[in-house]
Amino acid sequence: MSQVSQVSQEKLSDFVQTTARELGVPGVAVGVLVDGRESCASYGVTSLENPLPVDEKTLFHLASVTKTFTATALTRLAEEGKVDLAAPVRRYVPELRLADERTAEDITVMNLLNHTGGLDWALLDNGEGDGSLSSYVARMTDLPLIAPLGARASYSQAGYNLAGRVVEAVTGLPFEKAVASLVLEPLGLANTFFEPDDVMIRRFAVGHNRGEDGTIRSASPWKAFRPGDRANNPGGGAASSVSDLLRWARFHLGTGDGVLSTDALGRMRQETIALRGSTLGDGIGIGWFLREVDGVRTIGHGGSGNGQFAELLIVPERDFAVVALSNAGPDGYVFNQTAVRWALEHHLGLVEHAPEPLPYDEARAWEVVGHYENDAMDLDIATDGSRLTLAVGIKPEIRAASDMEMPPDYPAVAMGLLPGDGDEYVITEGGLEGQRGFFTRDAGGVVVGVDLAGRLFGRG
Repeated sequence: MSQVSQVSQEKLSDFVQTTARELGVPGVAVGVLVDGRESCASYGVTSLENPLPVDEKTLFHLASVTKTFTATALTRLAEEGKVDLAAPVRRYVPELRLADERTAEDITVMNLLNHTGGLDWALLDNGEGDGSLSSYVARMTDLPLIAPLGARASYSQAGYNLAGRVVEAVTGLPFEKAVASLVLEPLGLANTFFEPDDVMIRRFAVGHNRGEDGTIRSASPWKAFRPGDRANNPGGGAASSVSDLLRWARFHLGTGDGVLSTDALGRMRQETIALRGSTLGDGIGIGWFLREVDGVRTIGHGGSGNGQFAELLIVPERDFAVVALSNAGPDGYVFNQTAVRWALEHHLGLVEHAPEPLPYDEARAWEVVGHYENDAMDLDIATDGSRLTLAVGIKPEIRAASDMEMPPDYPAVAMGLLPGDGDEYVITEGGLEGQRGFFTRDAGGVVVGVDLAGRLFGRG
């Protein structure tokens, strides 16, 4: 049986400090849970402009790790007989309208929870509406549908926001109060919040972004969406700390604590759909991405906000969890991934082996070169005759139309095709290093799309 010894605590602290310094991340916090014992280490400051030391109770914006709370709340409602996850969403949100009426009629709650609804990534704020979930749902006719219902998984923030509206409809409460009542309060998660007013009176991390000149600047707005907009809370609005996320992991490793049965917790970890060539994992459960590391099954979720990154990974069969939080982009993502790999190897002896790309093949390269896009972002794959590169960023017209500061784009970085059919790839450098994805072809074998971070980009 492994234990977190004082030596391990010192090694964790040294690793966190050294790695954060090397990557130039202003503030980070890491927590490890091994056999019921916790070890935490932090480094740096909450903000370069108004610095306070980061500790295990410092609040970070969790972004998409929030989806695990939304999924757990719906699982509890399902176990109480108040929601049927296999039922059409319209049973609970009868006003739902989508770009395709058949999809709107048939889409189920489970389609939202495992990203198989065929919904594009996000419905961007157009400045209309009151920022509520009901107003958000009323605009969902504008959201593109990118795949037939149930045909494939494609990561959708919009789907989880719609799931949050289901929670509101069933409970009669605002989403944030419903999740607090169903999940946060019963589990004693007293340091997890949705409202900025709750965050700002506590010690919290400010996001930072590195500009083209290498200078790190504070990110604004604090969340990645318009201040006062509650509509994105179910998909990415929570703030929390390493200490609370370790408590959250302890709950999902346990017997339910009167919130869920052991069977329900187990069902959340069962695969509902497989993923191909994805950094997110090998499959999706209910709110969790499922991934095998060195022959051992894990569940987890990551999140990226405006200059803030979060990562939570749980290894149920080893009674283990690791949390990593950081406050600078893009290097915070690299820090979190490095921290997770270090913890797995140091505590469990599990090594995640990076895939080895094939040598450059010009004929294959030209099959994938091109411009790709989704509703919010552009992705460009190019070749100089010796290597492939990938660049991704927010659409210029969206930047121009927005009155908010937005994170910088990811410049072109090297990528390589992987063995097999040549349609899977890995990014080999930069802030996206290690990201995997795959290309989609039509019936004639022509590449028509590419997946990055679980999101589908169609060829322009």
